[in-house]
Amino acid sequence: MMKSEHGTSLKEIGNFTSSAGAAPFQESRQRRSDAATKPKPVITGESQAQGIAKFTHRITYEDLTSERRERLKVSVLDSLACAINALGTAPTVACVEQAKQFGGSDARCTLIGGGKANVVYAAATNTALVRYVDLMDSYLGPVSLCHPSDNVGAILAACEHAGRSGKEFLTALAIAYQVESELTLVAPFMEDGFDLTTPLSFSIGAGASRALQLDEARTAAAVEICGDVIPLLVVRTTPISQWKGLNSSQAAFSSMNGVFLASRGVTGPRYVIEGTDGLAHALGKPIHIDWDDVKLDCFDQIALKTYNTAIPAQSGVFCTIELHKAHPFNPADIVSIEADVFEDAYDFTGGGRFGPKHDVHTKEDADHSLPYLIAVALLDGDVQPAQLEPARIEKRDVQDLLLKVTVRPDDGLTARYPADLASRVTVRLKNGESFTQQISDFPGAPARPFTWKEIDAKFDKMAAGHIDEGLSQEIKDAVRSLESIQVSELMRVLAFARSDRKAA
Repeated sequence: MMKSEHGTSLKEIGNFTSSAGAAPFQESRQRRSDAATKPKPVITGESQAQGIAKFTHRITYEDLTSERRERLKVSVLDSLACAINALGTAPTVACVEQAKQFGGSDARCTLIGGGKANVVYAAATNTALVRYVDLMDSYLGPVSLCHPSDNVGAILAACEHAGRSGKEFLTALAIAYQVESELTLVAPFMEDGFDLTTPLSFSIGAGASRALQLDEARTAAAVEICGDVIPLLVVRTTPISQWKGLNSSQAAFSSMNGVFLASRGVTGPRYVIEGTDGLAHALGKPIHIDWDDVKLDCFDQIALKTYNTAIPAQSGVFCTIELHKAHPFNPADIVSIEADVFEDAYDFTGGGRFGPKHDVHTKEDADHSLPYLIAVALLDGDVQPAQLEPARIEKRDVQDLLLKVTVRPDDGLTARYPADLASRVTVRLKNGESFTQQISDFPGAPARPFTWKEIDAKFDKMAAGHIDEGLSQEIKDAVRSLESIQVSELMRVLAFARSDRKAA
């Protein structure tokens, strides 16, 4: 029998490879079987990308009702508050430095906080600023969510680059909000390992194309090119890195580049959503939206954050604070804390699908850990950026207390989501007393949208230390009067925000 140079017979090699190769072969056959259950590719007729392009061209400013216009402007001011608060944080400083180093060619777009860059780098950097502190708006679908404010930085940059008015900006932004929300409504991206920012590339492609006034064919190409950028959900699983707060910035960077390539005539994969090996095939579920029937109504399901955490954890934090107001006990006397929440809150922040949540040492750990958030809310009475500073996170009082928190998914509360964002918190004390509180929503929830007074107060709190009272009022006035100004006027005042500027 022939031997290899190492003394092993060829028969033995054959037996080994046959045995070792059996499992991969079976897995490959299983994958082919699974593929047979996936939706049949659509490669004829009008594509979903073309439908988005038609929608983008059909919508006018007048399609926004007066109430929804106000809600959109409140979201814009909320987004700018987040961006100003993020100035000076290490990850956003890195983004600004890259924009200033590499974004100098045709640097006509303003960076929030000062400086200029080209439209691609300005879109990415301002998106990072809006997103990083994680206090921005959210759209709540029945099985998934997204952050429509991730579109703000890119659409601002596109509009400033093109010299657009505030009214044109609001129209382009409303289109982007609706596209991202529609895709979130019909496609459960997170169920299959794709990040909640997956539809963002499509929405930036649509909104930026409107801002640049591309024709319908080039708008479709832009959506097709941008839609080929797919992020993974691993960005939100334990351990959480700083990239969680920046991956939407990468989507803005790639998408803005794609939109300008489309504007120069580059074509994209026409059936990027429903075609062979397209997005629907990757999800294993059909994605079909009749874009002729879509209206600008996503604003009815937009939530704004009161606390510095993921939107599913807002009600748990609010419930905890309300419980402590009603029963002002000493946190040092706590034996245990039980939080019953809906499934998304458990998965995102309670130790469910995205990993354990009791080992908390960074901002990224803390803002997605309901045990930490409940503990610090009891101790400090609030959860704002100050509660996510490393020095606060590492204090013994909160580190000890968070270990006493148990988070559980509750089927009854899950059944009410997203119509109700309910949570229930029970605290047990050393003397045998126990207190329970249950709430169904929180300030900023879709059923309790922020008033102008409430968003003004949030803006002032977030911007403190970065802008003085006069500049604060200028920014608020510019957002309220966006219909009558140019985008360049808003960006001019935003340039004066500083990471080290102190309020007067």
